[in-house]
Amino acid sequence: MRLPRALLAVAVPALLLGGCATPVDPGEGGDVIPGGPGEPNAIAAAGVVVGQGTILQKDGEDAQLCLGPIMESYPPQCSGPVVVGWEWPDDGMWESASGVTWGSYAVSGTWNGVAFTPGEMIVPLALYDPMKTDPDPRTLPENAGTASEELLARAQEELSVWTEVPVLLSYPENGYLWATVTYDDGTIQAYLDELYGPDVIVVVSAFRDLPTP
Repeated sequence: MRLPRALLAVAVPALLLGGCATPVDPGEGGDVIPGGPGEPNAIAAAGVVVGQGTILQKDGEDAQLCLGPIMESYPPQCSGPVVVGWEWPDDGMWESASGVTWGSYAVSGTWNGVAFTPGEMIVPLALYDPMKTDPDPRTLPENAGTASEELLARAQEELSVWTEVPVLLSYPENGYLWATVTYDDGTIQAYLDELYGPDVIVVVSAFRDLPTP
């Protein structure tokens, strides 16, 4: 079956990022500095996580879970961590064209910092009822950040060339720069707080920890 095109993209204001270096110290001018000690690398999750996105598999290759924006071509184009041992469910909620198979799913599993291994829950996004959580208080007008637009723009530009932990997407909102990474246990947030100062960048994990019963 062919899915609605609206299900093929992440509905967030976003900037697709990639690059080759690390951000500069916001207190200093000059060029982008090379990598140094103390920078976080890919972080594994201790328990079960849930990811939401497009699973895409080219013929003869491993499936990937696209957690960031995708190109709405036909077939779509995106990339993400390998989904170990992925088998397409018999649910009619995916499609194939030109040697590519894809579908939008919420999937539980484990994340080792490099690859994702699916677990018991595999639900089409169109049918998924996400876990209800309270909104981040920093999205509320009364809790607006005080960072300047110049600092937020510069931080976004610098994160776009940060390869130690690639940023999937970022956007300024309510006085903060919101930056989505694959997974953070607090290490990336602490590092960016030290680099740019507190209450400048809000790190969001694409893989969300599944609460233990």
